[in-house]
Amino acid sequence: MVKDPKNKYIPFVPIKMEHRAWTDRQITHPPVWCSVDLRDGNQALVDPMNVEEKLELFHTLVDIGVKEIEVGFPSASETEYEFLRALIDGHHIPDDVTIQMLVQARPHLIRKTFEAMEGAKNVILHFYNSTSTLQRKVVFHSDMDGIIQIAVDAAKLIRELSEPVIRGGTNLRYQYSPESFMGTEMDNAVLICQRVLEELGATPENKVILNLPSTVENCMPNYFADEIEYFIEHLPSRDCAIISLHPHNDRGEGVATAEMGLLAGAERMEATLFGNGERTGNVDMVTLAMNMYTQGVNPGLDFSNINQIRSVYERVTKMKVGERQPYVGELVFTAFSGSHQDAINKGVQYMRESNSTIWEVPYLPIDPSDVGRQYEPIIRINSQSGKGGAAFVMQANFGYDIPKAMQPEFGQIVQVETDRVGTELKPERIYELFRDAYIDIDAPYRLIKHAFRESTDGTGVSHVTFEGTLSHKDTVFQVSGEGNGPIDAFFNAIHGQKMDRFTFVDYKEHAIQAGSDSMAVAYIQLRDAQGTDHFGVGVDHNINLAPLRGILSAINRAVGK
Repeated sequence: MVKDPKNKYIPFVPIKMEHRAWTDRQITHPPVWCSVDLRDGNQALVDPMNVEEKLELFHTLVDIGVKEIEVGFPSASETEYEFLRALIDGHHIPDDVTIQMLVQARPHLIRKTFEAMEGAKNVILHFYNSTSTLQRKVVFHSDMDGIIQIAVDAAKLIRELSEPVIRGGTNLRYQYSPESFMGTEMDNAVLICQRVLEELGATPENKVILNLPSTVENCMPNYFADEIEYFIEHLPSRDCAIISLHPHNDRGEGVATAEMGLLAGAERMEATLFGNGERTGNVDMVTLAMNMYTQGVNPGLDFSNINQIRSVYERVTKMKVGERQPYVGELVFTAFSGSHQDAINKGVQYMRESNSTIWEVPYLPIDPSDVGRQYEPIIRINSQSGKGGAAFVMQANFGYDIPKAMQPEFGQIVQVETDRVGTELKPERIYELFRDAYIDIDAPYRLIKHAFRESTDGTGVSHVTFEGTLSHKDTVFQVSGEGNGPIDAFFNAIHGQKMDRFTFVDYKEHAIQAGSDSMAVAYIQLRDAQGTDHFGVGVDHNINLAPLRGILSAINRAVGK
C-alpha cells in the first residue's frame, strides 16, 4: 500500500502576491533562445558525445537559427575543453552566434574557463552557485550570507579577468544563475542577484543575464510564474538585467512552467531539443517553439525539416524520440479512432473545397507539412477506425476520391478485415481490399467488346449509340441502344436483359493520375427493386469505358451477393 505522503513530504508554500499581472498577458513574440544541448543535454547521456558528434549537433543548432549556444563546461573535463578549442580554432562559430560557457563560482575553475575562451569572438560567461534553502541546509551547511559571498567573490574575479579579454577584441557578456532558484526564498534570490549585478558593473547598456533555473521542478507552473513576477518587481536594478529561464521537467510541467514564466516577464529561454537533460530533462525547445507557432507567433527557429533534426539528435545522443513526442513523434499526426478520422477527413475536404489558407483541420493543431511531415500517415487503420478513415487512405495514398455514400460500405469491408487480422492494415492492403471488392469483379457479366458512335441532330442535341458484346457465364449475347450519353446508351442497350433490374442513382468520375498516362475512375451507385443500393467502380484509360465497367461492377456485386 502507498504510504501517506503528508508525513514524509513538505508541500511547496506559494509566495503571497498582493496582485499578479501575468495572468492577463499573452505571448506575442519569442524569447531569446539559448540551447543547452551540448552541456546540460550532453552530461545527461549514458555515453556523452565525442567532439565530432558535438560538432554535428552544433551545426544543426546553428542551421535551426539558435543564436546562443552553451557549448560546455570547459573546466570540467579535457573532452569539454577540446571541443571548445575545436569550435574556435576550426572557425565553426558564425559571427552572429554567441557561445556560452558554464563554470561553477570557484576561482580555479573560472581561471581555466578564461583560458579556454581565447580567440572566441562572442562569449557569454555563465557562472553559478546553488542558493536553495535545501542545499544550504544539507550540502553547504551555510547561511545566506555565505552563499552570497561565494557569488560576489566569483563576480569580482570574473570582472578582473575580463578586462584583457575584452581589450583583445572578445565581445564578452556575463550570466549568473542562482541554481535551484525555484527552491530559494524570493527575497534571498533578489538579494544575491542584485549584489552580482553591482559587482559586475551591470548597466542598462551592458546588461547581465540573470538565469533563473527551476533546477528541480517542485511546484505548479502558476506558482513559478508568481516567483518570476515577484523577483522582477523587487529587483532594484531590473533595467540592468535580462531575465532568463532554465526550466527542468521533474513534474512533467516544463513547457507550462516556461510559458507562464514568459508571461511573468522572462525574456530568454534555455532549452534543449526534444527536452533532453538531467533526470526527466530540460524544457523541450521544439514543443515550446511550435506551441508559439500554432498561435501565430513566429518562434524565430526553423523546424521545417523536423525529421532530419530528429535523425541527427538520435544519432549523436543515442537517445530515441518517443512516438507521442509533440510535433515530432512518429504518431503525433496520426489518428486511429473513427471519430477523429472522420473529423480530419472532413477538415481536409473543407480546406480543399474552400481554397482556404487558414489551417482548420480538427485534431491537427498544425499542418504536418510545416515541419516537413507527410500526409500519408495522418490516418492509419486498425480495429478502432471508422468509415471515413479508409476513404482518406484511398484518397491520400492512391488518389481515389470515394463518394460519401459509398464510404460506409467500404469502411465495413475494411473493418471486417481489421477484426480478422487483429492488427493495423497498411495502405497497400486497404488498396487490395478496394480492388478485390470493386474493380476486379468480372463475373458473372463481362464486357467482351464494344463501340460508341456519336452524332448531333439539327437542334444540336447529341445522340450516342452503344453496341457491344457481353457474356454471362457461358452465354454470349449482343446488345445495342441509344441515349444522350454513354451511360444512358448502355442502360438502354441492356434493357430487357436479365441484368436489367436496377435503377441508376448516382455517378462520379475523376482522374487518378496526371499526364498522358492518366486513368479515369468512375463510381456508380445503382438501386434494386427492394431499395437496396449497390456500388461499383470502373477504371480505364478511356473516359467513356470507365463508367461502363463501374456499372458492370455494381451489377456483378449485386447478383453475386
